[in-house]
Amino acid sequence: MEKFKNHLASETSPYLLQHANNPVNWFAWNTETLAKAKKENKLLLISIGYSSCHWCHVMEKESFENEAVAEIMNHHYINVKVDREERPDIDQIYMNAVQLMTGAGGWPLNCIALPDGRPVWGGTYFKKKEWSNILHQIGELYRKNPEKVVEYAEKLTEGIQQSGLITLNPEKALFTKEYLNETVKKWSIYFDEELGGFNKAPKFPMPNNYHFLLRHAYQNNDKSLLKYVNTTLTKIALGGIFDHVGGGFSRYSVDTKWHIPHFEKMLYDNGQLVSLFADAYLITKNQLYKETVYDTLQFIERELLDGSGGFYTAIDADSLNAKNELEEGAFYVWKKEELQTVLKEDFVMFSEYYNINSYGFWEQNNYHLIKNSSDTEFAKKHNLAISDLKNNVVKWKAILLKERAKRAYPRLDDKVLTSWNGIMLKGYVDAYRVFNDNRFLKIALKNAHFLELKMLKEDGTLYRNYKNGKASINGYLEDYGMVIDAFISLYEVTLDEKWLMLSKNLTDTCFDYFFNTATSMFYFTSNKDLELITRKTETEDNVMPSSNSMMAKNLFKLSHYFENEYYLKTSKQMLNNMTSTMQNFGSAYSNWLEVYSNFIDNYFEIAISGANAKEKLLEIHKEYIPNKLICGSVTKSSLPLLKNRFIENKTLMYICKNKTCNLPTEITEEAICQLKNYIE
Repeated sequence: MEKFKNHLASETSPYLLQHANNPVNWFAWNTETLAKAKKENKLLLISIGYSSCHWCHVMEKESFENEAVAEIMNHHYINVKVDREERPDIDQIYMNAVQLMTGAGGWPLNCIALPDGRPVWGGTYFKKKEWSNILHQIGELYRKNPEKVVEYAEKLTEGIQQSGLITLNPEKALFTKEYLNETVKKWSIYFDEELGGFNKAPKFPMPNNYHFLLRHAYQNNDKSLLKYVNTTLTKIALGGIFDHVGGGFSRYSVDTKWHIPHFEKMLYDNGQLVSLFADAYLITKNQLYKETVYDTLQFIERELLDGSGGFYTAIDADSLNAKNELEEGAFYVWKKEELQTVLKEDFVMFSEYYNINSYGFWEQNNYHLIKNSSDTEFAKKHNLAISDLKNNVVKWKAILLKERAKRAYPRLDDKVLTSWNGIMLKGYVDAYRVFNDNRFLKIALKNAHFLELKMLKEDGTLYRNYKNGKASINGYLEDYGMVIDAFISLYEVTLDEKWLMLSKNLTDTCFDYFFNTATSMFYFTSNKDLELITRKTETEDNVMPSSNSMMAKNLFKLSHYFENEYYLKTSKQMLNNMTSTMQNFGSAYSNWLEVYSNFIDNYFEIAISGANAKEKLLEIHKEYIPNKLICGSVTKSSLPLLKNRFIENKTLMYICKNKTCNLPTEITEEAICQLKNYIE
């Protein structure tokens, strides 16, 4: 047996580095590792996870740190550790394999494959004894009867290659309001009208779902649907999934009332939720939504913003407890005695406000903060001035934040991922657009310049990852989709054409390296990358929108900016390819439904030209108008929507749709009135 040698110490991924001292002979996924497996004719054991994954840590402690288990792994396999956040392409394929084999998936994801990468067997979390037995049995089977293993791998690989295939829809595109309304109707049977979210546990925030439903409710004056969305957002903001001490959201709630989360905090959730709560505030003017945005961004700036302008990836669910053992949620939960000691005479009111009672009880004498009434309701019940209550809350948060800082901090995943940074950049842009707080714009611009300088290569392609001054992985379609979207949004609040041109350049790069001309869809991986056993096309919207739905949305917008019929034709064909699939599964196609809405509803081009364009822009941003793009300049511009529209000493606004414009106006109220007349 080869002497133990773990090969992960030189990696930059925090997840891989967490495993660098395991007795398992771990390798990273690269050409050398795959060549070694083929040369030695050994099965690959591919273990996929991420740094803030609780059950990944449990399996590491039980199995990967155990020398007897490691000996079995090292004897039979080439063991490969993969950070799913760095390598979503690998994760997609082996997750697909495990789902086909078992009907379910999740992380940790463990898959045994032939030396060429074709999967044989897989699953998620395994206890030590079961894990050891399976590894020994498959290892021996491959040694004694490799033909049987190869035969199974061939069938499974064929299934993976056929799974999720998208074909070109040759029928004429016919998009209707009836289709959209029927989709929402079918979806609505899963709504939890009382507690928000869907009527099951666990509950994920799914921000893209509610972004679409918010828009659909508003544009169709559907008061019942709007009430459901607001119930969901309120319950999420009041619940324990939100960190009431330090701000920011955990990944999901294990219960129906949004109380106890898996405590990891992910950048992509927080970025999308900032955008969602900001837009919801525009409609409702609900102060809870504004406070949620501000508290979340304070958390981001305090804990996930690098000095270079990049945003870190995640904070672990686990941290060291009083016994110096890793425990999920240890950093966030409280004993009643602790709270009584630090809050003193304020404890009684605090305990009612945050439910240090049976409603807020978790386990092992731990309480996790949760609210079940608004500040207005609470103040009225206790005969308090709302200003006095809010002052108390600020004081309580400061006391607990200081006290919590004495605890062992959860592990930080300090790599930077391009797509997740695009999402967070969009969050800051949306917060600035809604609240006109220049601090948000300053951070947004710093991040955008970071992406331009560190993640954009000279040849116009993107990197995926960055850490310690090093970027090493080619970008995936999601990296392009999210950054293009964020840069378009940044243009719409700054009117700096640089960001719009970068968006177009990145879009053209996607056509060069990712486009499948046979289907008019985009592959997830670039044609510059090392080929895996299949090349996937990602279409389902999940906790993040799918990369293809993002590209369809971006192409729709850019087609208007640049009068590019090919962009529009491609966007339309992409959406048409999906129409047979998405009506029965609205939740899994919510970003596609946003694109669908763009095609069936009035879609506005708001062109602003003149020295006071930015001032007019701020006034327009006070309105919730989801079906619009903004094009503007304080000087002459050659952009199609602004060409020949600059007049000295005037700032004119043009409201256009379907290549037809109203007469220009200098008065913002008139422009907004034109929009509302169109809408009505």
